[in-house]
Amino acid sequence: MLLKLHPQNPNPRHLKTIIECLQGGGVIIYPTDTVYGMGCDISQPKAVERICRIKQIDPKKAQFSFICHDLSHLSDYAKSVDTPVFRMLKRALPGPYTFILPASRQVPKMLKTKKDTVGIRVPDNNICRTIVKELGNPVMSTSLPIEHYVEEYTDPEIIYEKFGKIVDIVVDGGTGGTTFSTVIDFTGPEPELIREGAGSTEVLGLKIL
Repeated sequence: MLLKLHPQNPNPRHLKTIIECLQGGGVIIYPTDTVYGMGCDISQPKAVERICRIKQIDPKKAQFSFICHDLSHLSDYAKSVDTPVFRMLKRALPGPYTFILPASRQVPKMLKTKKDTVGIRVPDNNICRTIVKELGNPVMSTSLPIEHYVEEYTDPEIIYEKFGKIVDIVVDGGTGGTTFSTVIDFTGPEPELIREGAGSTEVLGLKIL
């Protein structure tokens, strides 16, 4: 199913369809402030396993991130962070960043890494944040099962043609991007840049390793 949502005023009926799909263990493709992502409700283990099968990855080795609605939502899934780090998150979010933080007990066991960390996203995209807010749980986030995001994968109709049969809903929120989020690890003694992407590290005022 391809469902078109207005970026600023998502259709409540379509939103309800998406939420019911996620609550029932469905898998969706949705827009973010970077590339289109694939995900499910983090509390649905069968849906997580299904995404791992689609992407041909071992759930124990997968590094998924969570899409949260805002910073208060984020604090449910990450252990308390230092004040300077929190200020940095506040300055950067919502935005095109993934922050790796120590995982709290609320993170489902199968989604924790060996290091007991969690990747958190609060995208600057009203559609995916509204979905998360209405759902009441973060949406697990991963990239589409492709090697590279080229121009055609910015078009939700082409994404639907390619992947509509392996997911339940493709959410059309307009043209997507081709650049991933910037990933910064805050679990060590100093912040570490894991992947340079759409988010500028200068905005954070960071000295990155």
